[in-house]
Amino acid sequence: MSSSSCKTFHGHVTGKINFWNIVKLAGLKNKTKQNNKKPGLHVNKRTKVNEYTQIKPYAGMPKEVLLLYSSQARYRVPREVLFWLTVACTLTLLALTATVIALSPRCLSWWQASPVYQVYPRSFKDSDGDGVGDLTGILEQLDHFQFLNIKSIWISPFYRSPMKDFGYDVEDFRDIDPLFGTMRDFEELLAEMHNKGMKLIMDFIPNHTSDRHRWFNLSRIRDPHYEDYYVWTDCSATSPKPNNWVSVFGNSSWTYDAVRGQCYLHQFFKEQPDLNFRNPHVRQEMTDIIRFWLGKGVDGFRMDAVKHILEATHLRNEPQVDPNKPPESITSEWDLHHDYTTSQLGLHDLLREWRAEMDVFSREPSRYRFMVTESYDYHEVDKTMMYYGTPLVKESDFPFNFYLLDLPHNTSGMWVQHLVHLWMANMPKGQWPNWVVGNHDKPRIASSAGQAYSRVINMLLLTLPGTPTTYYGEEIGMENINVTDSQIQDPFAKFNKVSYRSPMQWSSNTNAGFSSKLNTTWLPVHPNYRNVNVEVQKQDEGSVLAQYRFLNTLRQTELPFQRGWFCYIHADANVFSYLRELDGHSKAFLMVLNFGKQSAITDLSSVPELPDQLKVLMSTNQVNNGMVLQRSRILTEAGEGLVIQYSTPTRYNPNHPTQCYVSEKACYLEAIDILYKC
Repeated sequence: MSSSSCKTFHGHVTGKINFWNIVKLAGLKNKTKQNNKKPGLHVNKRTKVNEYTQIKPYAGMPKEVLLLYSSQARYRVPREVLFWLTVACTLTLLALTATVIALSPRCLSWWQASPVYQVYPRSFKDSDGDGVGDLTGILEQLDHFQFLNIKSIWISPFYRSPMKDFGYDVEDFRDIDPLFGTMRDFEELLAEMHNKGMKLIMDFIPNHTSDRHRWFNLSRIRDPHYEDYYVWTDCSATSPKPNNWVSVFGNSSWTYDAVRGQCYLHQFFKEQPDLNFRNPHVRQEMTDIIRFWLGKGVDGFRMDAVKHILEATHLRNEPQVDPNKPPESITSEWDLHHDYTTSQLGLHDLLREWRAEMDVFSREPSRYRFMVTESYDYHEVDKTMMYYGTPLVKESDFPFNFYLLDLPHNTSGMWVQHLVHLWMANMPKGQWPNWVVGNHDKPRIASSAGQAYSRVINMLLLTLPGTPTTYYGEEIGMENINVTDSQIQDPFAKFNKVSYRSPMQWSSNTNAGFSSKLNTTWLPVHPNYRNVNVEVQKQDEGSVLAQYRFLNTLRQTELPFQRGWFCYIHADANVFSYLRELDGHSKAFLMVLNFGKQSAITDLSSVPELPDQLKVLMSTNQVNNGMVLQRSRILTEAGEGLVIQYSTPTRYNPNHPTQCYVSEKACYLEAIDILYKC
């Protein structure tokens, strides 16, 4: 061979070999004989064909040689075994993952996991010393929500407004009232809330605007586009009553406008003209406003006064509650059956349109947009339940449940069970309940029920299934404040000289820490602020605040409270008692709440699923924490509530289906700590 046709591999000189000849000759016939030969190129005398005799792979071999050896059984079989083993493991892992996903219940959304905390911005925290709370003040107190482990914050209106109805008369839906700050303040607050894992819920006020709104001023002068933005009808300047409709605040819901020469409808104050949602331009305007705030990053809306959005077009008189009452004496909303001014056909279609818009923004990962509706339907609970939507068309995540506002009307365990059951029995199957015991329009529960019951009411609120709503100050037991004529500002205080909106009590300092300056606050601070405030109660393990925090943490960390069954087990003249349990979970909880006027002994020996001895995890009377009780003799004082943790292999719910409720059934596999559908 010439030097140009030779290559050297680790000292072995070989001729140029065709790769396919190597493959054909790879099965050497005389392996023993070849093993005794030096590796390299040899000539077979019979065939006169070059044979490659290198047996073991070696470093630096060319790819042709490597491929030759890789096809041998000793290398091919282990490789194929490893390959198929990897495939089998991958498929098994995928199947296991798919099974876990298919069997896992859906995760709770943020509005289910955390209580909703209502902030009334005028009264929460004043950052600039003008005596009125503001957005920057809320920003300064975000640590309070973290301390309470609250993630969902509902802020009452802060739109630009003349404040005739304290923000519910909106002059500009896309601007912040200077009293509360600027749009930049809002954006900073929202960004910081999101940084801390919190969600912001805004008030949306679709029924009406302020009479200073640009739309109303253009409608008054009959601008072609805005002429029908509001509900107008012909009437006389001397007798502006097209029909007998009355406003929520009393007297006729019609006011004559001299500029237009007609009457406009207002179901609230005369400074709050009702929008005409029969006009498609109005519907589009309000939808665009929803998009505006969702685009800013707002996490949800509380839809205000939704039952008033539509009115009957025929404008007939509404039937009187008392047919014999003289028509001219009809001045209160309670005098009429509101057949033509509330809950009209088409209302739910409109709400579902807004829900659909919010769902578009909810497609962003981990940014579900929440919708809650406000509608006081009183005894017509079936109307309230319609706001949940249908199995095919979603509406609000839930309508606010105001029935616990009636707790002070009767001090008995049976009354409390009745109010709870009123919601649970009428709620559509699989829906999520919620509970409200106070808001800016209703007396504070610590005043109406009594300070002695504020703790047990918080215990009820935080251990029932569903989402609790806490009005600012309820976590420390704030009370109503009496006001004089000169101090009255908010509309509801004018009726009874009592306000439910006094400044938040942060500390024992000047103005209860609400405002650092000596300026007069917009409403007086409650006289009890030196003892009833956040700073003092943080230092007391038995305080209303400490117990609220403990119960909220328990609610969010223990699966039976999040996903478990709720079962009534006892109610009498004093005590309301129920269970929270989860199938497969070793722990369960018994609640014994005394709403009566006296101490009571509750005998639960007829409940065999309970162990004979029960240990108190928490009592609203701190000295009873850790006490061991007999199930046949559970003593509670008036206003005392007990959380009792126990363990038993027997669950109550399978044998008492009519007494138990769960939104979405799940079971717990304790061995590997997972939830699954069952």
